[in-house]
Amino acid sequence: MARSLKKGPFVDGHLREKVEALNTRNEKKVVKTWSRRSTIVPDMIGHTIAVHNGKKFIPVYVTEQMIGHKLGEFSPTRTFKGHAVKAALERAAGAAAPSAPAAAGGGAPAPKA
Repeated sequence: MARSLKKGPFVDGHLREKVEALNTRNEKKVVKTWSRRSTIVPDMIGHTIAVHNGKKFIPVYVTEQMIGHKLGEFSPTRTFKGHAVKAALERAAGAAAPSAPAAAGGGAPAPKA
């Protein structure tokens, strides 16, 4: 469900204060935050925000196309290691494939008698 337009986008107060302080001083420092729920607003453009993913901080450089999205969208929390079933099928197909061309006559020519 979307947030009411009259309320405006949600940004945690401590994060908003840090970004505003950087804007007033014209600094470009990395801001660490655990606030994955905060919405990216135009004030954040050009800043690098390190978003915590549960294990480490992932640096996110904010661009104009990110406005309206949440910070957590750019800091994945899970590492995808592949589909185990698909990998097993590919290994089985790869093991059968090299022996097939040799049996089909693709190898060395037969000796003449």
